[in-house]
Amino acid sequence: MHVSDARVKLGRQGEELAVAELARSGYEIVARNWRCQAGEVDVVACRDGVFHFFEVRTRRGREYGAPEESVTPAKRRRMVDVALAYLGEHGLDDADWRIGFVAVEMDRTGQLLRLEVYDSIE
Repeated sequence: MHVSDARVKLGRQGEELAVAELARSGYEIVARNWRCQAGEVDVVACRDGVFHFFEVRTRRGREYGAPEESVTPAKRRRMVDVALAYLGEHGLDDADWRIGFVAVEMDRTGQLLRLEVYDSIE
């Protein structure tokens, strides 16, 4: 398997685990992999009337650091731009919303080591 194919597969696995955990935690999954000119959001979810725009980062091992380390200030700004575009396109300009993050860590065999949901990041 090509390296980028393996990375795409790992990302999909992490996203599936994240969506399952979010659903278990009471989030309604509204959209997945929503794209606009500003970028993409992995998961749009709603809970208690608040929209959450989640980035999912999956890592296998710590060679490239923890998943949390991969969300840069520039990425956060793009997430805000995408969230605003989504809300505007869906007539939700007055909705409460947050930018969130899901960290997924797996071992080399694909077993889940850790999954952490941050429902609001600065």
